[in-house]
Amino acid sequence: MSQDMRGIRLDKAVINIGVGDAGERLMKAEKVLKMVTGRKPVRTVAKTTNRDLGIREGMQIGCKVTLRSKDAEEFVRKALDIREKRIPQWSFDPEGNFSFGVQDYTDFPGMKYDPEIGIFGFDVCVSISRPGRRVKTRKVMKRSIPKGHRVTKAEGQEFARSKFSAEVVD
Repeated sequence: MSQDMRGIRLDKAVINIGVGDAGERLMKAEKVLKMVTGRKPVRTVAKTTNRDLGIREGMQIGCKVTLRSKDAEEFVRKALDIREKRIPQWSFDPEGNFSFGVQDYTDFPGMKYDPEIGIFGFDVCVSISRPGRRVKTRKVMKRSIPKGHRVTKAEGQEFARSKFSAEVVD
């Protein structure tokens, strides 16, 4: 008997640049995400006011792109190649999702340094799940997912090793 519902799959990859202020730097960050992913980024807004940083609630302070299916898989492979396929163990959360940072967009193949843009790094957040996760998030007849069907940290690490040939380091 095959267990198709037990298989783990890549749900999405979110690429995020947090600039911290609106204006010219945010426009440059959007250009970087557009060049790297080929998709138009969405702006992110501040949830709370922080006077020390000069941020007000509702202020646009960053941008992100969400990739799914094959696009997400290809992008994560490229990003992990830049990081020499190494993911720190502390990058995994209890649900098996993991995230890592890329220091400079020029490390991607085919990207050249643009003096107008400058140097920008970004975060890559990878979400994984099993089939049937929609039961938890759907609008009608929501149900909780049993503990045995949830993805664990160890399973997430094994998924990263098998799917992306990544090395999980301490």
